[in-house]
Formats: sequence, C-alpha cells, structure tokens
Amino acid sequence: MARLRTERLLLREWQAHDLAPWAALNADPEVRAHFPGVLSRAESDASAAGFQADLESRGWGWWAVEVRGTGEFVGFAGLDPVEEEMPFSGVEAGWRLARRAWGHGYATEAARAVAEFAFTGLDLPELLAVTAASNLRSQAVMRRIGMTRDPADDFDDPTVPAGPLRPSVLFRLTRGAAPTV
Repeated sequence: MARLRTERLLLREWQAHDLAPWAALNADPEVRAHFPGVLSRAESDASAAGFQADLESRGWGWWAVEVRGTGEFVGFAGLDPVEEEMPFSGVEAGWRLARRAWGHGYATEAARAVAEFAFTGLDLPELLAVTAASNLRSQAVMRRIGMTRDPADDFDDPTVPAGPLRPSVLFRLTRGAAPTV
C-alpha cells in the first residue's frame, strides 16, 4: 500500500485513533458546508472503513493525513475513481481537512503529492477534481496545483439533492501540465 510523504505531511493508511477526530471533522457544519449535511459517528466510521478497504485492495485511495512533526490527524486526501452517476469518467483527487488545519497550506501540499502520485505512480493521463460551485476554498487549491476549469464542463451533481449545493464545477490537470512537488 502506497504512503505519500511531503515536507510536512504523511498520507497513510487509516488507524483506529483516527476515527474520533475524523468523526469530529465530519460533524462540523463549517467543514461540511459544501456537502448535503454532517455525518453521524456511524457514517463517519463507515467511510473510514471503506477508505481503508480501498487502500488495501488497490494500494491507493483516500489516505488519512497526518502532520509529520506532531503525528496529529488533520483529515484526508487522495484519489478515487469517479462515481458512475457522474457525466464524466476518470480518477478524482480530493481532500477534506479539520478547521484547525485550514490556512496552513496542508490541502495544497497534500493535493500536490496526490497529483504527483497519480501521474508517476499510476501513470494517469489526467486527474479530475469536483466541488460545489460555491466551494471557493477548494477551487483555490485546485488552481494552486495547476488545475484548470472549463465552464462548459460545469454540471449539476446527480448525487446531491436539488438545491444550492447541486451546481458543481469540474477541474482538470493533465500529466504534462502537472507541476512537480
């Protein structure tokens, strides 16, 4: 199973002691502002178990993100095949961090490591990222790692209930355009 290291972060397998801070992150309405709602502890635990199962079976997926200097769990970042319901296909990059980890550049650092792995470790020709049109913070991370958006690719996410979170944007990064970490 792949582990990714950056100057400050370790993207690794999920561990039992990640479950409580992962649940707290997913219960935070501000962290989940661009999702249909917060998650219960059971839903949060089930997501972590699914992420770990994917890491074990594929060797890559949604990794737990730990600050190397302290060992603190701060969220997740990684890759996943795009859901079948979407109007496009490929592999998607993503990240979600606890509020206390915002503003330190961790999302950008983790996203760069994920993109490098996608292109060098998996030999992908393209990497995608999706978010609600209202999620400007996530879009800023996408731009910082070199991703671009074509408004013609914007779509209504079929996995999100009708409402203000359904309009979504799609960002792309091709292997040749990817900046090095």
